[in-house]
Amino acid sequence: MKKILLLATGGTIASVERSEGLVPGLSVEELLNFLPKSSDSHVDGKILMNMDSTNLQPEQWVTIADAVNRHYHDYDGFVITHGTDTLAYTSAALSYMLQDLEKPVVLTGSQVPISFSKTDAKKNVSDAIRFASEAIGGVFVLFDGRVILGTRAVKMRTKSYDAFESINHPYVAYVNGNEVNYQWKPDRNSKTFTFKPNLCTDVFLLKLYPGMKPETFDFLKDLYKGIIIESFGNGGLPFEGRSLLSKIKELTEEGMPIVITTQCLEEGEDLLLYEVGRKVAQYQVILSGDMNTEAIVPKLMWALGQTQSLEQVKQIIETPLAGDLTVKSDNEDEK
Repeated sequence: MKKILLLATGGTIASVERSEGLVPGLSVEELLNFLPKSSDSHVDGKILMNMDSTNLQPEQWVTIADAVNRHYHDYDGFVITHGTDTLAYTSAALSYMLQDLEKPVVLTGSQVPISFSKTDAKKNVSDAIRFASEAIGGVFVLFDGRVILGTRAVKMRTKSYDAFESINHPYVAYVNGNEVNYQWKPDRNSKTFTFKPNLCTDVFLLKLYPGMKPETFDFLKDLYKGIIIESFGNGGLPFEGRSLLSKIKELTEEGMPIVITTQCLEEGEDLLLYEVGRKVAQYQVILSGDMNTEAIVPKLMWALGQTQSLEQVKQIIETPLAGDLTVKSDNEDEK
């Protein structure tokens, strides 16, 4: 019988109705009482916090990661119940802080509270417990029977049960009752699990739009230690009219890490394709490839928690970690 630890953090799944709307309020014991008993696993519960995930901060990511680390040798797998709104950020953050896992850490939640008569919560948690019993290592998101790598999950829908999708990466598996049908499996890990929780949260995410003033960066450089720019298409920045290039040059020369990504969900950036991208690439900007924004934000926080060197941060971000980045082949670069 597998020993599973369920770590509760709040979210819709644990919410109850109050005068001002749904609020997380169930204890972990109440949460577990809604689930059918399993003969294949023994589940212990521990509540870490009872928060709407909108209120979750990076400090709570560390609390969750620390709980897994402290109990790592006591259990075969872990389930984390979490609000859906920032679940993808948390799953990516855990992927960087909990490295070379030999056991599954599975995040799940629900679109409807578990106490409601019609809910997706019971299935999601039961499926998560089932997958947490598998002989696989890593951080995963399980929702609506689909298992997603922790660095590749994106919330796509606000109400539907199939809220999350795997972007730029195959689904890991589908769970149907006791059956787990794998679509993709990570390489077997020969390294030892390590806990690396240091984060620097001074990171700003900027969504580019036509007409943005270059002076915006003057305000950001004194408040943050790293900037992520969600640009258009393949990742270029305007160099005519309100040109941003002089500010990118200035900040990178001062050692500010600037990550370029795209507002397009699929296929990622490619700065070398167009002139608007090549003019940016001449500076020491950081390329994000096909990483999701939900992974880039915690990865930059984590990288800055390890080093303040622009060169080293660039190397960390541009190196695949926990399956977050697809490496192009030479043939693809030639196309």
